[in-house]
Amino acid sequence: MYKLAKLANVTLFVATSFLVLSSASAQNSSTRFPGIGRDATPAEVAAWDIDVRPDFKGLPKGSGSVEKGQQLWEAKCSVCHGTFGESNEIFTPIIGGTTADDIKTGRVASLSDRKQPQRTTIMKVATVSSLWDYIYRAMPWNAPRSLTPDDTFALVAYLLSLAEVVPDDFVLSDANIAEVQKRMPNRNGMTLKHGLWSSKGSPDVHATACMTNCVQFVQIGSELPEYARNAHGNIAEQNRQYGPFRGSDSTKPPLTKLPGASAEGLAHASEMHAAGKGPAALFKSENCAACHAMSGKLVGPSVTDIAAKYQGQTGVLDKLMAKVKNGGSGVWGSIPMPAQSQLSEEDRKALVTWVLSDGK
Repeated sequence: MYKLAKLANVTLFVATSFLVLSSASAQNSSTRFPGIGRDATPAEVAAWDIDVRPDFKGLPKGSGSVEKGQQLWEAKCSVCHGTFGESNEIFTPIIGGTTADDIKTGRVASLSDRKQPQRTTIMKVATVSSLWDYIYRAMPWNAPRSLTPDDTFALVAYLLSLAEVVPDDFVLSDANIAEVQKRMPNRNGMTLKHGLWSSKGSPDVHATACMTNCVQFVQIGSELPEYARNAHGNIAEQNRQYGPFRGSDSTKPPLTKLPGASAEGLAHASEMHAAGKGPAALFKSENCAACHAMSGKLVGPSVTDIAAKYQGQTGVLDKLMAKVKNGGSGVWGSIPMPAQSQLSEEDRKALVTWVLSDGK
């Protein structure tokens, strides 16, 4: 997750470029391309302009406690990232591998220690603004941009408390986040020698690609074993439907060659998330398939297993509707199911009824 350490800077560049291009388009659309395009509205610009820089420019005012962050984490994040940021099978761990000495020096010693089993996010991320920006922009997985600034402050506070960067009773805010930055374990472990780091610098956008002494042949050294291709269901169907994406359909054999410009043979959002109605479409659109396969265990139990377990039981419809709304854990293991309170009563009833009928 090294990309996370540079995310605030990259998003700054993207957002700035967007604003410049929007301005240029507004000026040139009427002359260069008559009848095409329009000025971006203030609301549209504001919706894009949410990046938070390492100097905290762009950070909204707000605050959030570790206690509130723990509540949000268990409801919205722990299903994928574990209760303590240790990961629940899906993603690499966020917390771990840092020490009190790292907080003092700003250099994570275990990054150069081969005995460290895995590189966690907190080991590599240099700026707390990167954590804040990424969580606010892209999380939770099934509802990006649904967190408020106060929610985001609370979640970042909880993560930092797990890494012992801040105490358990800490309240993170726009007023004290700069002081917290001075305790980030890897704050001195990131290169600053590039234009994106400084607002006064300029990235090299005119470089000429080196096309000499190129490697003639590249041998792929690893591949996904056949037995593991569909171990967690069709990966393509588990991607979010926000924007286009390309990915391998793991229910089909591996591609024999890379596709051309048409990208034939790859999965696309428009194909995997075709518009539809009814509980089956709801099951996909709400990302239930990310954790529940139709048959066979994924992160949680399969639709078939749920239907079999509750077959013939009285009151099970109301019981499971409440569980979908409020979330919970313990029946199928320790991994919690996040609350799905965004669903209407009608949708919850249709979805649970469909699951109990084994998806028929």
